[in-house]
Amino acid sequence: MAAETASDDNNNNNNIENGGNCGERRPIMGESPSKQQSLRQDFEHAAAETYLITRLAFILLSYLGVGYRWITRVLALLCYAVLLMPGFLQVGYYYFFSSQVHRSVIYGEQPRNRLDLYLPQNTKGRKPVVIFVTGGAWIIGYKAWGSFLGKQFIERDIIVACLDYRNFPQGTISDMIKDVSQGISFVCNNIASCGGDPDRIYLVGQSAGAHISACAILQQSIRESQGESSSWSMSQIKAYFALSGGYNMLNLVDHFHNRGLYRSIFLSIMEGEKSLVKFSPELLVQDKSVVKAVSILPPVILFHGTKDHSIPSDASESFADALRKVGAHAEVILFEGKTHTDLFVQDPLRGGKDELFEHMVSIIHAGDEDALAKDAMAPPMKRLVPEILLKIAREISPF
Repeated sequence: MAAETASDDNNNNNNIENGGNCGERRPIMGESPSKQQSLRQDFEHAAAETYLITRLAFILLSYLGVGYRWITRVLALLCYAVLLMPGFLQVGYYYFFSSQVHRSVIYGEQPRNRLDLYLPQNTKGRKPVVIFVTGGAWIIGYKAWGSFLGKQFIERDIIVACLDYRNFPQGTISDMIKDVSQGISFVCNNIASCGGDPDRIYLVGQSAGAHISACAILQQSIRESQGESSSWSMSQIKAYFALSGGYNMLNLVDHFHNRGLYRSIFLSIMEGEKSLVKFSPELLVQDKSVVKAVSILPPVILFHGTKDHSIPSDASESFADALRKVGAHAEVILFEGKTHTDLFVQDPLRGGKDELFEHMVSIIHAGDEDALAKDAMAPPMKRLVPEILLKIAREISPF
């Protein structure tokens, strides 16, 4: 693993800390001195990650064994991806060829310690920043999953950093939380060089990413409440948006098992049954010893679809209740009839006005009259996938 890290670092010079201003389009933010060199580095990095992910996939198969549930879900996932391929290809082209996307910026020493940075064309003034932590059942998360969300936000003059982190079996939940916290710290301390406002940062987590990022900010709040020194401050995070997340792992073990994420694997991810409370934000905030830490948390806005079968919407409602009971600001916004993938995949690919996205933007731009006026005049998003394919994909989605 150390050899992989060293090789990756040598092949990737996309480090924010090398100096310069992102808005000036200098090579240090993901654009190497020549296009040929950039393509070579992208190819080498992609090859290294493909090898790593392939090797980890075989390790994961040894955990899974041969089971009916996971085999059928993998097949469903493949069919789901094929149906949505018209949209995925368009987003993929944007991801790999847009000059506004700086891929695989290094934020740490681990192979998956990379982030993708999305920069608006308008470089004037300090801009709000979104840090996005993708989902993927703690197993298949990848920073590129946030590419469409990144594209949406930069069209509204909001900088986006999509974090990658170690997945299982490359790492367990402690590693994932550590990576996300390190990524948040990196953005907080370096985003000013890209025109971002380090005091207007918004954290967005989706599915497993919502759980991981909730753990990360809670752990950071506990450290601050105990007077420990840190490289970033919770005061920099203006709000936490959580999409379709789960926050009480004790309540979700059996549910995940029935959905195909077997108990043995889930407990391995969570570092054993005794650690479920430790990694359950809903249970942690009820501990009287962390009352001071909870008071440091930013406003928490939880989004969930009422037809979410992967993680029931009750998970968000219960977490919000627990937060409110201890004095934290928490809000739940439910989307009637929406599934686990509707909010993050099908709805954006459908085009038009995206209610979830517009709600987040309205909070990020609150108090900025000029930005709000531009938002009101923004054209609807382009449809990327025919409606018939979206409906079929929704029915066979394994999530």
